[in-house]
Amino acid sequence: MLAEMAAPAIRTVDLTKDYGLGRGLFDLDLTIAGPEVFGYLGPNGAGKTTTIRLLMGMIRPTAGSAWIFGLDCVREAVEVKRKVGYLPGDVPQFGSLRGSEVVAYLGGMRGGVDRKNVRSIAERFELDLSRRFREYSSGNKQKLAILLAFMHKPQLLILDEPTSSLDPLNQKEFYALLREARDEGATVFLSSHVLSEVQRVCDRVGIIRDGRLIILSDLVELRGETSLEEIFLSYFSEPTDKALKP
Repeated sequence: MLAEMAAPAIRTVDLTKDYGLGRGLFDLDLTIAGPEVFGYLGPNGAGKTTTIRLLMGMIRPTAGSAWIFGLDCVREAVEVKRKVGYLPGDVPQFGSLRGSEVVAYLGGMRGGVDRKNVRSIAERFELDLSRRFREYSSGNKQKLAILLAFMHKPQLLILDEPTSSLDPLNQKEFYALLREARDEGATVFLSSHVLSEVQRVCDRVGIIRDGRLIILSDLVELRGETSLEEIFLSYFSEPTDKALKP
């Protein structure tokens, strides 16, 4: 237990997933000790979701290794999933289940959750858990996905494009929830292609391009040199930078 507590939240060494033709993730060396909000920034197709799927043990690497709190992401994937609050880029479909039933089902798999915390998050996002999932709008489905990631107060949150489908007011509420989690000791790995989002909530940033990490820096240090937007755009020539949302 002590060794696990001393281990960084995320560590990768030469992590690679080669899909061929230059597509995938290559030689990722990354350590995130936390607590912090780490922004993983890049255009669509840069390798952000591939990184997350490797961390969650959903796909196997071509080479290299990844660990979550010292747990091997391949050999100990089940235990990793118990420790992480995960929000996928594509929200799973829960059909006719009510929001409360989805919460109960996934909460039971994690050994139970704090009902008071569930109720608090649902109220903050004005999410009606009595409705069936198939009746939810895309925005409400995203709110439920956020609740499922945060409800058990994990020490690590891995979030893939978490504000998609959220209106500006709910985005603001999400950012507040994110900061509260970090202040309570959690580490957040936030994948995004929205530049303003990363600037707003992150402590450190990694910029990925064509499957390779090209910048890893404290956000304050980057701001001290020049604007993050100037740095970002200097690495992404047309038409790649059209995928960004400044």
